[in-house]
Amino acid sequence: MPPFVITPLVKWTFAAFGGAAIVHWMVKEVRRINEELDRIRTPSGEQQLAREPLPTLRRDPRSGEWRVM
Repeated sequence: MPPFVITPLVKWTFAAFGGAAIVHWMVKEVRRINEELDRIRTPSGEQQLAREPLPTLRRDPRSGEWRVM
């Protein structure tokens, strides 16, 4: 039985399709993970309202000192 020989063109074609499939899968995973992170990072309305009454440090324009406002 003669040896099974695959031409370089066929090998390169398989490699290109395999690489494209891997890249496609990676892009889908990165987008899915980013959507999850955005959902976690984006504060809901309740969290924004709860944060508003907290004091913040601001520089007084006249004296240049930092004060709680």
